[in-house]
Amino acid sequence: MTVAHGTRAAAGNEVARELTAAAARALGWEATTSYVELGAPLFADVVSTVETPAVAVPLLLSTGYHLRQDLPAAVAAAGRDDVRLGRALGPDRLLAAAQVDRLRAAGATPGQPVVMVAAGSTDPAAAADLAAASHLLAHAWGAPVRLATLAGRGPRLAEVVRPGDAVSPYLLATGHFHRKARHDALAAGASVVADVIGPHPRVVQLVVERALALAPPAVGVA
Repeated sequence: MTVAHGTRAAAGNEVARELTAAAARALGWEATTSYVELGAPLFADVVSTVETPAVAVPLLLSTGYHLRQDLPAAVAAAGRDDVRLGRALGPDRLLAAAQVDRLRAAGATPGQPVVMVAAGSTDPAAAADLAAASHLLAHAWGAPVRLATLAGRGPRLAEVVRPGDAVSPYLLATGHFHRKARHDALAAGASVVADVIGPHPRVVQLVVERALALAPPAVGVA
């Protein structure tokens, strides 16, 4: 199974389903998409009803409360010692490669300074993850990358964006944070705002890699 955060935007929740379906096809496994909140089915419900050993790949880009508290608590509450829960998708070079593709598609030019904007978190571990992700993006893009967040720890877009910058949303799916990122980036003078990472083939590859790393021999994904 996969577990995404969930959003009130239907298109945002569809990204998780697309990623899960594509990874399942690549693996030849059955799969279920679940959500922490704001989407159905909820992870807590799926993990309590799955009938076989399973792996759970979080579609979350950095460490935070959900990964450290909510998801492990749901597995424990279900009494499941046969469900293996993975770590955050990021930071990872495959995410950075997908971000580069989104920047190019939006019209960013080689060497253009970039601001990577993330949802943000109050968890110190998330701050370390985001810093690492911004370094990976800088390496993949080949130009300086500065980091901003929309909530939690870290500076806001208005403090970081300079006129003419390109902005790369470190967001998997559209929704409230995506709309806010675009609005705030353009208001601060950004010339290019890339799309969310979305169901990019590199992200599918990453989900496949994480599922395989979690799965013991001969065990599939619920």
